[in-house]
Amino acid sequence: MASLKELRNRISSVTSTQKITRAMQMVAASKLRKAQENAEVARPYSDKLSDILKNLSKSFSGQDNAPELLVGNGNDQKYLFIIATSERGLCGGFNASIVKKAKENILQLKSEGKEVKLIIIGKKGRELLYREFKDDILEIYDFSEVKDIGFYEAEKISIKVLELFSEKAFDICKLYFARFESVLSQVPISQKLIPFDIEDDESDDEEVNICYEYEPDEEDILKELLPKNLSVQILRALLENVASEFGARLTAMDNATRNASEMIDDLTITYNRSRQASITSELIEIISGAEAL
Repeated sequence: MASLKELRNRISSVTSTQKITRAMQMVAASKLRKAQENAEVARPYSDKLSDILKNLSKSFSGQDNAPELLVGNGNDQKYLFIIATSERGLCGGFNASIVKKAKENILQLKSEGKEVKLIIIGKKGRELLYREFKDDILEIYDFSEVKDIGFYEAEKISIKVLELFSEKAFDICKLYFARFESVLSQVPISQKLIPFDIEDDESDDEEVNICYEYEPDEEDILKELLPKNLSVQILRALLENVASEFGARLTAMDNATRNASEMIDDLTITYNRSRQASITSELIEIISGAEAL
């Protein structure tokens, strides 16, 4: 059994840890609202842009002059995965769930003889993937010094992706991130960026089938919108990730604070029992000594 001094030190240590987890919980809660609003505001814009591109893409159905960003280059041997994770830990299984989904697809494609290259966003993604896939990593983006993720960061990544595509470094590009559903639910998903995913959801058929008149022509508009859409979709993923990270951290720190409280209670009971036993033992020794005299 631990000594009284060891129990006191343990209680003090757990109490200090509890103060830290409670503070982190409060910080995550205060930042979550703004992050959630940013993610929700970005969704309609990115969805509407996708609807417009789907409508425009119908003009190029079966044509040879369709932009490669829209229909691809006809190959599927080289893949580029953009894996968005957080810069900081202590957010439960948030990063592990995104990396797990990406890793499963990487291993599956490699087993089929495909080539996979990676662009990693966030320190935690690097820590989880570097050892196993260090030879496949093309770029690592660290935004730990950026206070508010914005379009500049997304466009920076987008420009790099477009450069790689123009150099024929990949055929298909996919983006991995966590979609924010609620504080308790962050869903890891993959989204195909290049070629543009023109498959229509049944719920969107009516919207996509609306006939628009464009000026200038569809080809010129697509040349402008497709690169812009790449930046917008990456920005949306980054904003979703920020909200998901704070939601996951809020839940994780809340659980840690509760666990610390339970541990402090258990240690306090053990300490009191040990102290009582020690006092009883000392009293017995004093009485026994007095009787011996």
